[in-house]
Amino acid sequence: MAGFALKLKTKSGQMVVKGLTCKDTICELKHRLSSLTNIKESSLHVLSGYPPKPLDLSVSDATLESRGICSGDTLIVEERQEHNVLSGQKNTIEPRHHIVDSGLGCPGILMRKVVPADNSCLFTSIGFVLSGKVNVDNAPFMRQIIAESVSNDPDSYSEAVLGKPNPEYCRWILKPDSWGGAIELAVLSNFYGLEIAVVDTLNAIINRFGEDQHYAQRVFLMFDGIHYDPLYLEPFEGNSIQTMFLTNDDEVLHQAEELAREAKSSKQYTDVNGFNLKCLQCQELMQGQIQAQQHAKITGHKNFGEIA
Repeated sequence: MAGFALKLKTKSGQMVVKGLTCKDTICELKHRLSSLTNIKESSLHVLSGYPPKPLDLSVSDATLESRGICSGDTLIVEERQEHNVLSGQKNTIEPRHHIVDSGLGCPGILMRKVVPADNSCLFTSIGFVLSGKVNVDNAPFMRQIIAESVSNDPDSYSEAVLGKPNPEYCRWILKPDSWGGAIELAVLSNFYGLEIAVVDTLNAIINRFGEDQHYAQRVFLMFDGIHYDPLYLEPFEGNSIQTMFLTNDDEVLHQAEELAREAKSSKQYTDVNGFNLKCLQCQELMQGQIQAQQHAKITGHKNFGEIA
């Protein structure tokens, strides 16, 4: 079948799988995925659909068509983790507790997961809503995604958009002390095929990145002016949290809007222009994000603390 292609997302990047047809078998798919990802066929764990569900790879002669795999679909490929258990050595898959296929309006409370304030909080937060875990090692990979995306599209990401020349921006975002914001959110929304809804506690609004792309799923972050944290739904019943939601789930969106209003009224935000800072390396006092950035540029100091 001419034109058959699958989108592939892995920990190391994104690619397109060509050369297969809907009549090819799971065995042929596994062979192709293994060669592209360097993951052993026996360790492949593939998810497809919305929300992502494990693809049954056990029947090798089943066709892609019979498994509901169509041209244009996105496959998420992970490596099956091996563990020693009392009954012997066997492969197990860690449950994806961050995704709950519970339909619309899952009863629960939208809560904030605090992540480290280490200049990469945006990337750690996105990693959490994707995996259900706080992992600070996600940042370099996501910075690389952004740098490659921006570098490959200099027309869309011009100096006027980036605030600096395209090559300079790409070098800047790769640095571990560079903060992410709207540009980085837009790029990652496009890369992961997700709407990213950011609860802005300073203005009591929600900024939705990727809203115009009509993605099937939405995730939530909270932004207090300088720091991002991920949001998740804690169900009233059961132990599994939820971090991914259908974009037509109005109930959880309303919860996020209420959370924004509550956060603003209780002053859970940082006024980036008015807050007072101290450089913890030289003890110099300053006010606002701009002064802090200028101080960091001049001195190379990057460790600041907010003071009353």
